[in-house]
Amino acid sequence: MDVNKILAELRQEREQVEDAIISLERLARGRGKRRGRPPAWMKNAGDRCGKRSGGHNKSVTPISRGRAA
Repeated sequence: MDVNKILAELRQEREQVEDAIISLERLARGRGKRRGRPPAWMKNAGDRCGKRSGGHNKSVTPISRGRAA
């Protein structure tokens, strides 16, 4: 068992954990109340909760107005 090798690996892992903590702290600090319209994927998130999706947005085929196509 090489103690120096284990110590080097643990120090490297500690550095990675510290970097991850710093990144998460920056993310948490930067999150404020969002303004404006939510993105489309958020708007459609309610469709998964049992709501029927797309029932009111069905496309309708155009009706011919007396002219032959």
